[in-house]
Amino acid sequence: MDKKITIQILSVEIIRFFFIFAMILSVSFFSIHSGRKDVRVIKTTSGISASSISQPLADENAGGYSVYGALFRHMNKKEQLFHPIIIQVSSRHQVDPALVKAIIMAESGYNPKAISKSGAKGLMQLMPGTANAMGIKDVFNPHQNISGGVRYFKLLMNQFDGDVKLALAAYNAGSKNVRQYKGIPPFKATRYYINNVFKYYRGYKSRRAGGSDRV
Repeated sequence: MDKKITIQILSVEIIRFFFIFAMILSVSFFSIHSGRKDVRVIKTTSGISASSISQPLADENAGGYSVYGALFRHMNKKEQLFHPIIIQVSSRHQVDPALVKAIIMAESGYNPKAISKSGAKGLMQLMPGTANAMGIKDVFNPHQNISGGVRYFKLLMNQFDGDVKLALAAYNAGSKNVRQYKGIPPFKATRYYINNVFKYYRGYKSRRAGGSDRV
């Protein structure tokens, strides 16, 4: 009698073991499958290397990357309005239009009348000296502002041998500071800015890959 009870108990335990094992396998498979959907492959475009774009300065989840994803499902009205200008100017200066859009988003949120505390103005937040150097007469004119901003960014890209991070650091903090620190300056605002641009850039690139954007 005791032997039969023992066998029954063992049978129940074996069934429980295989049931738990099957549950663990199913959960693991689901996690791996879901994780693959979030992978974003950055291709090399307009002279910008995939490796220089794919690695942010800090953990991309720290800023709530999932929140940024919602921004790129559809083109907003302002972005759609400036889209033809961005495509035209980006093509002229051989800069990825998705990167230009990311810079504009980080700089002004597509507000052509934006003015910062430091005096930067327009869509690409150009300082008066930079605007003058780029030959801009009306800094609040979207076409002039984007043309000057992209041209200036291209000059920075050439200056720093195509290093996107250094070019963005110079765009935000000035070339002098990048040369002085021999790399990205240790300014929280600058590092935050670069991370934001990369997040927006990945968003625009993934949206384009998904066929929901003309960029």
